[in-house]
Amino acid sequence: MNILVAVDNQWGIGKDGDLLRRISPDLKRFREMTTGNVLILGRKTLESFPNKKPLPNRDHIVLTKNLEYEAEGVTFCHNIEDLPRALKGFGEKEVFVAGGGSVYKQLLPLCDKAYVTKIQDTFPADTYFPNLDELPEWEVVEEGEVQEDNGLKFSFVLYQKKK
Repeated sequence: MNILVAVDNQWGIGKDGDLLRRISPDLKRFREMTTGNVLILGRKTLESFPNKKPLPNRDHIVLTKNLEYEAEGVTFCHNIEDLPRALKGFGEKEVFVAGGGSVYKQLLPLCDKAYVTKIQDTFPADTYFPNLDELPEWEVVEEGEVQEDNGLKFSFVLYQKKK
């Protein structure tokens, strides 16, 4: 499994159920990497998508404890233990964890790679991602050049779990 996340300088990822900032190249990269693959996300993240619907051309697994929750076009898992069974139905597709905060924290130990968009700024946030630079089991294996979009500087950084 892989993680896809955009973080600010403090590893903040969201506020009030939304992204801290929308960065066009980051959204394009997200679309390119996840199209044709599987997304694992929480209910609140699904509800933050346009029209509260799954994104096109992707399979969605929604983790929620709410047994009553319904949404079209998604597979539900009500606990982490059910996830391997749910993933079997998707064959060899690549799997990306796409948030939110509690889903990232629960699944980080099961992931091998983390594709992190590092935004060189700090924003008010109420949701954070674990700081991979402080976790000894993770290392940077690739770091892209600093880019800019609407005055925001950012870079794409690939972390990999040490073997």
